[in-house]
Amino acid sequence: QVQLVESGGGLVQTGDSLRLSCVASTRTFSGYLMGWFRQAPGKEREFVAQISSSGDSPYYADSVKGRFAISRDSAKNTVYLQMDRLNPEDTAVYYCAARTVTTYPSHIYSSTRAYDVWGQGTQVTVSS
Repeated sequence: QVQLVESGGGLVQTGDSLRLSCVASTRTFSGYLMGWFRQAPGKEREFVAQISSSGDSPYYADSVKGRFAISRDSAKNTVYLQMDRLNPEDTAVYYCAARTVTTYPSHIYSSTRAYDVWGQGTQVTVSS
């Protein structure tokens, strides 16, 4: 089964940028829809962004739209989350996830239950 490893988190100031990476252990990654989620202390894990297996049709949560960008490089088995104009409300553990089962075009997979493989998470802390 594919394994996912996130990296790129850290401590930044309001207005800074970070780029998170998620590397998959197998080339079958190229056929999976990928998502990013985040979980702040005491809160439920929430959807951030998704990207199709072909790399088109990215979709974002309203809270990050216009500031975050998801992309993927199948040659490197990697999905990225570029985060700009960060603010303290973005502080959370960020997880990437893969949906390895059937995916329907143009469908939004914003529930954690829609994904069956998860990384271990990377901490992002934004100071004010």
